[in-house]
Amino acid sequence: MNLINKMLAAHVAVLALWAVSAQAATDDAIAERIKPVGEVCVQGQECKGVEAVAAAAGGGAKTPDDIIAKHCGACHTAGVLGAPKIGDTAAWKERADHQGGLDGILAKAITGINAMPPKGTCADCTDDELKATIKKMSGL
Repeated sequence: MNLINKMLAAHVAVLALWAVSAQAATDDAIAERIKPVGEVCVQGQECKGVEAVAAAAGGGAKTPDDIIAKHCGACHTAGVLGAPKIGDTAAWKERADHQGGLDGILAKAITGINAMPPKGTCADCTDDELKATIKKMSGL
């Protein structure tokens, strides 16, 4: 009978160790599944991890060529509805003279003008990216 008790005790000990390790793994897995998926950040305050998320989402800086190809070229290549054509420096200069220079054109690009929607459909473009794109298209 003593041998049977020892064999049962060994099995119970192994089962207990397995149960503890399984519970630990389960707790970690549960914690991973219920962690927050996002974080609210307030402009002007530090927000930890935003850079990593932006990089993972492809939120890196866009080149003027990328922006033109994706957002601006459809209208500014052909001059749709009076949009100044890419490379037509005279047309862009005339607009700049009437709207307060390059900064005036940028302000109109940000808010939208005539048929052009705000930021020319590039809602996630920064003002600096838009300004660089305008410079590239206009030659100013």
